[in-house]
Amino acid sequence: MNVLELSEQEIIRRNSMNELRAMGIEPYPAAEYVTNAFSTDIKAEFKDDAEPRKVSVAGRMMTRRVMGKASFIELQDSKGRIQVYITRDDICPGEDKDLYNTVFKRLLDLGDFIGIEGFVFRTQMGEISIHAQKLTVLAKSIKPLPIVKYKDGVAYDSFEDPELRYRQRYVDLVVNDGVKETFLKRAAVIKTMRAVLDEAGYTEVETPILQSIAGGASARPFITHHNSLNMDLYLRIATELYLKRLIVGGFEGVYEIGKNFRNEGMDKNHNPEFTCLELYVQYKDYNWMMSFTEKLLERICIAVNGSEETTIDGKTISFKAPYRRLPILDAIKEKTGYDLNGKSEEEIRQVCKELKMEIDDTMGKGKLIDEIFGEFCEGTFIQPTFITDYPVEMSPLTKMHRSKPGLTERFELMVNGKELANAYSELNDPIDQEERFKDQLRLSEKGDDEAMFIDQDFLRALQFGMPPTSGIGIGIDRLTMLMTGKSYIQEVLFFPQMRPEKITPKDAPAKYMELGIAEDWVPVIQKAGYNTIEDMKDVNPQKLHQDICGINKKYKLELTNPSVNDVEGWIEIIKN
Repeated sequence: MNVLELSEQEIIRRNSMNELRAMGIEPYPAAEYVTNAFSTDIKAEFKDDAEPRKVSVAGRMMTRRVMGKASFIELQDSKGRIQVYITRDDICPGEDKDLYNTVFKRLLDLGDFIGIEGFVFRTQMGEISIHAQKLTVLAKSIKPLPIVKYKDGVAYDSFEDPELRYRQRYVDLVVNDGVKETFLKRAAVIKTMRAVLDEAGYTEVETPILQSIAGGASARPFITHHNSLNMDLYLRIATELYLKRLIVGGFEGVYEIGKNFRNEGMDKNHNPEFTCLELYVQYKDYNWMMSFTEKLLERICIAVNGSEETTIDGKTISFKAPYRRLPILDAIKEKTGYDLNGKSEEEIRQVCKELKMEIDDTMGKGKLIDEIFGEFCEGTFIQPTFITDYPVEMSPLTKMHRSKPGLTERFELMVNGKELANAYSELNDPIDQEERFKDQLRLSEKGDDEAMFIDQDFLRALQFGMPPTSGIGIGIDRLTMLMTGKSYIQEVLFFPQMRPEKITPKDAPAKYMELGIAEDWVPVIQKAGYNTIEDMKDVNPQKLHQDICGINKKYKLELTNPSVNDVEGWIEIIKN
């Protein structure tokens, strides 16, 4: 890498790395380093009256206080931090004191990985610590970590910028307290969910991510191309239709926890790729699924938070069963005063106008109802609430309601004003399903780019017979937000989708060379901040000369400095 692309700290650290090698110390050793303890366990298991415990630990050096022949550091391992007491004569028992005087004090930096062997004790200040007897270099950190410093209770050099945190999650996890805890809780959510489903006897399966038809939901898909087959494929928007094929094939219950992809907007609640649970169980209906879901979420909340309650956005939410059950048209009537039962598409369109909503001609009856609910109702349901009995136009894969004409046996679970789950008594009548698909096709022809495609193979599977089945989809990311009290989906995704990093535009070397500038000087000029020749147009020639000659000296480039007259000549050509 060009030295001019490095910061001063990076250059110092690289030089330290070279010095270590010159001393015969490999900064990136290949051998296994055996540990036998973690920081948190050492503290939890310490007993003052027991024999000193011998430990071998490893981690990053996060702080260092050198006091002559003795020092204190703070070591951060995968579970937490612990103080380590290091003395020169303990880690350098012989005549050679370089490991302490040169390696530890000068060539090691904060963020470096080291191994410590020693014994556990309590300091005079009462802190459980490790008394080091051996120090091993395990890995150099070339880039300095943004170590947070505290003075009088005020944090300095905090790594708080959201874009940097999400883009450099590896740094965020190291320096910011609580970030790793969020993702450990996410793991607990998924682990508990799996445990409940496995205990119920259901089978975890995998279905294709690349699909010839983007089915199972109403959403815009991502499109890719398969070269060997010379055909376009879609990244799946849902796993539903493949999981139902497995119910046709004879499984009692199947579930998949995996990624879905929707080519839609990004905001605090949406990421284009997201993790979802889908579960399908034979001989069940949506009433059974509501009861099962209540118990599942209650157990997850207890596993993650120790109780049935969680707090988010200053609100306490209880996942203790049972939850309120409210038909969607009743919810709309409750919140807007309009009763949409039995109304036609045109009548509902008129209601939208009276409610001063923005709608367009591509929206069918189901979409209009969905828009009304989304604008006036959805955000008002804070405690877990099952919104039930959706109109058939909104639910192309759902069984018709057994006692309410025009409605379906479907529910969505609303929590904290957002949808968390979507479930049906699944449609298993192949004739009815084909007609529903055709209705979706007509919506697509009207311009609805979220309408479903007709999946002929899925229809064929239904024709072989699918037993009565209930299915549900639960958004893992949103569930984790609720369980961890996070208001932004990016906080619960290790690597959320980001816009490309902004790259400073730079002119090609040839443009500088046209001014008579030697090619070797182009990186120096750009290091000084003149990334295009236009940036040089109005600069004082003496300042530019001083800047670039200073860089030449600082980085020991040993280039022949231009004269001030040379620099004046460059700028004169640009101006003309």
